[in-house]
Amino acid sequence: MKVALLMSGGVDSSYSAYLLKSQGYEVKGFYLKLHDREDKHAVFLRNCHKVVENLGIEFEVIEAKEEFKKRVYDEFVNSYQRGETPNPCALCNPLMKFGLALDIALKQGCEKIATGHYARIGEVDGRKRIREARDKSKDQSYFLYAISQKAIDRLIFPLGDMLKEEIKPKALPVMPWLGTLETYKDSQEICFVETDYIDVLKKHVNVEQEGIVRNLKGEAIGTHRGYMQYTIGKRKGFNVRGAHQPHFVLDIHADKNEIVVGTKEELAIHEVKAINKSLPSDFKNGEYWVKIRYRSVPSKAFLQIDKDKIIARFKEPVYGVAKGQALVVYVDDLVLGGGVIV
Repeated sequence: MKVALLMSGGVDSSYSAYLLKSQGYEVKGFYLKLHDREDKHAVFLRNCHKVVENLGIEFEVIEAKEEFKKRVYDEFVNSYQRGETPNPCALCNPLMKFGLALDIALKQGCEKIATGHYARIGEVDGRKRIREARDKSKDQSYFLYAISQKAIDRLIFPLGDMLKEEIKPKALPVMPWLGTLETYKDSQEICFVETDYIDVLKKHVNVEQEGIVRNLKGEAIGTHRGYMQYTIGKRKGFNVRGAHQPHFVLDIHADKNEIVVGTKEELAIHEVKAINKSLPSDFKNGEYWVKIRYRSVPSKAFLQIDKDKIIARFKEPVYGVAKGQALVVYVDDLVLGGGVIV
């Protein structure tokens, strides 16, 4: 069986290539050129070539910078301009990795697609689903909530049942040349962000615009550096006159360049709405586990679908809920789907 492996040039996808090959698959590696940082691509492509040459597998580079800019990068910038906190990885996965790259792989005769993601495949009511990884500290199921059923049905996660700390000790004895792979500030969360998302935004918009800080009564109580520098729940980087307790960002008014701040208690909310991206049409209203940020602890909520919206009513208050982030629905450790918080 021919398997397409999405390669990043890192240890995880490199070891995945070895595992797939040793399991008898015919492997073809694909590297997606998504951003315009050619220095990074040069490092990662050298790594990929080392892997495919040593393992004797096919390899191809997919030039997807234009598509990525149009569908992911521009939306990242626009989302911050709207006062939201985008999740570019959750957008890139269904559109680029398990959209564009999957289609290319299928046309070339690949029957399955594999990645070095820390996730697994499970089943609910006879339907394959994304499942959390064994290594909960590295689990990436949250970012995969919106990929299509077509992709899920073809997915292989070679590392899903392993712990991150096990990878190098297992990989190096069988792939000794792996130890010479170059690293590039290993494990950056967003591939096109070098230091901070603000540095990306500065290339396109003026992020340094002093504005007014207000409380929930609408009173002006301080100043901030520019609304795009804040996300819901942030407690630093703005001034509040005479404050005796920590203040947190509660809301962002992009049109006025204003932020609203308040206490931890005022940050708490019980209801969250999201535009449905991947909950199935036969989804049953009821109680589920929900994550509202990648690193958030799952919370119990009663969910219902109203047209294109998911409405989640939480049993306990949740904090730091930001527009643009993903609301992801779980049954135990299986992803049912989710949407973009509005």
